[in-house]
Amino acid sequence: MTPYPILVVTAVDAEAEALRAVLADAAVVEAVGVGPAAAAAGTARLLARSDYRAVLSVGIAGGFPGRADVGGTVLATRTVAADLGAESPGGFLPIEELGFGSSTLETDPALFKALQAALPHAVTGDVLTLSTVTGTAETAARLAARFPQAVAEAMEGHGVATAAAGAGVPFAELRSISNPIGPRNRAAWRLADAFAALRAAAPALAQLP
Repeated sequence: MTPYPILVVTAVDAEAEALRAVLADAAVVEAVGVGPAAAAAGTARLLARSDYRAVLSVGIAGGFPGRADVGGTVLATRTVAADLGAESPGGFLPIEELGFGSSTLETDPALFKALQAALPHAVTGDVLTLSTVTGTAETAARLAARFPQAVAEAMEGHGVATAAAGAGVPFAELRSISNPIGPRNRAAWRLADAFAALRAAAPALAQLP
């Protein structure tokens, strides 16, 4: 079977449609749902149906102020399940401290290098995966302190990466920024700018090795 070039996974149809408008037949683009569970299940289902040489989690995200600007593009060096662990009187305990494995998956080095070359102005760093979007200054500050290399948060990356790792397929994550992470203010989100950045970055996906 001849592999498709790339599988691009988004959360919602609007993201998928924006990418399909640019990528056409250069990649398979599918929306699999919101959150890490839906992302993992949907990606695993797609990988079981066809052969792909790479899987990318792509979509809109929140950016950490001072690290990623609204309207900008982010490339993940790692994807981190930031809320996978346990509460304790001393603070949050990631699964590493519980002895249950790792909450972090690395981006494939070759994919990352190719994306960075194609998108030299993209900000690079960890992208956090959360089941609950940050909506307060207190939570944003805690996350920024716990993850000094984090540049953005989304809801699907770690789920997609987990499915990709299980199938032995290289993984990468690309995000465009619609809002700063912090107090929730839906009216201030710059979705048009984020979608424009997403479409501008899409041709780089078609050029991946």
